[in-house]
Amino acid sequence: MGTTLKASLGTPHLWGIAVGLVISGEYFGWSYGWGVAGTLGFLITALLVATMYTCFIFSFTELTTAIPHAGGPFAYSRRAFGERGGLIAGLATLIEFVFAPPAIAMAIGAYLNVQFPGLDPKLAAVGAYIIFMGLNIVGVSIAATFELVVTILAVVELLVFMGVVAPGFSFSNFVLNGWAGSNEFSLGAISGIFAAIPFAIWFFLAIEGAAMAAEEAKDPQRTIPKAYISGILTLVLLALGVMIFAGGVGDWTVLSNINDPLPQAMKTVVGENSGWLHMLVWIGLFGLVASFHGIILGYSRQFFALARAGYLPAGLAKLNRFHTPHRAIIAGGLIGIAAIYSDGLINLQGMSLTAAMITMSVFGAIVMYIMSMLSLFRLRQTEPNLPRSFMAPGYPVIPAIALALALVCLVAMAWFNTTIGLIFLGFMAAGFVWFQFTAHHREAAAGDTLLTGGAA
Repeated sequence: MGTTLKASLGTPHLWGIAVGLVISGEYFGWSYGWGVAGTLGFLITALLVATMYTCFIFSFTELTTAIPHAGGPFAYSRRAFGERGGLIAGLATLIEFVFAPPAIAMAIGAYLNVQFPGLDPKLAAVGAYIIFMGLNIVGVSIAATFELVVTILAVVELLVFMGVVAPGFSFSNFVLNGWAGSNEFSLGAISGIFAAIPFAIWFFLAIEGAAMAAEEAKDPQRTIPKAYISGILTLVLLALGVMIFAGGVGDWTVLSNINDPLPQAMKTVVGENSGWLHMLVWIGLFGLVASFHGIILGYSRQFFALARAGYLPAGLAKLNRFHTPHRAIIAGGLIGIAAIYSDGLINLQGMSLTAAMITMSVFGAIVMYIMSMLSLFRLRQTEPNLPRSFMAPGYPVIPAIALALALVCLVAMAWFNTTIGLIFLGFMAAGFVWFQFTAHHREAAAGDTLLTGGAA
């Protein structure tokens, strides 16, 4: 059916994808950061990471609008640094988007288990994969419309959560033992601030995935900046609001290592049998579903773009009659399901499966952010006449802030997560080995002027 994606998405769809990709991070995952940094330490971490993401998105939008390609960061880095640069960014992005869905799927299972205690969370997680892979296969317009609807519902639900728990909020609860389990700021608190970086990144992880829908966007030079800028502002406000309100309703330590912190926080205020609680569990699933569904769209486009360019087997670039990369969708799903059933088989630094998958995904994201910002600086030098409908504001300061903070995050991640970092390097090394033996695939791949710097 060819290898050309169909442009059918407008600004609301792209905003829905950008926010929807991320919004599950407001529902779960972030509270693991409290376990290592405390509420006050993690607040500092979250503010630093929010600064990084805001600077990053204002810079990244320049690349997305100038090079609207399904490969996103892979395309920008290949154009800036050649095939090996594209390989680094492409593999890192693929790791980010393939390892995030298992964590979200397990959270979906945990939320459903609240309502149905007899339901196996792993079985529910696999069921979620099957349903949403199917939805992505039947068409991007249908998938994006669904994403927009569930994202709006998820945003509304987070606002409802904050409103319902507000009467039970106490600042003294939030700050109690807020420095890594102590009331005193210390070296341990500083260590906790850096150790919590992966969980603060989870608040915003994957917003850049909307770039992978750029080939399917109508008038991307106009629609993408609107979607990205409104999206990051939405997410920063929601992240800070949810974290602060949840931390002030009672003993925050009981929320710090679970997959459903919001229902448990609300239970403290309204009681176990309140209709508000049941509404949060059911509607809260929309937040998880929005991200899960959106990241499936993201990983499939990354598989597709890498395969189309000859970096992965060409079969992954095939489109079905709905103009969607069905083989790429299925491939990522199989990896995710295998990850779900590896829970308990492998011990990664004593982490739960959810925390380990989040950390692995964040390693990929941070490497990709670094490559993207380096690509921005490189392309400003090598292609000053590249049509740029959106220019990074405050250049070069804003992109430099994003790059510097990303480098700090990578060093901290490697220091506190050595085992997972080595596994990440192993995946990257395997990709390089494949790359060395498959030059003929890239030679046989169809020409792509957006990758090589030809006429756009």
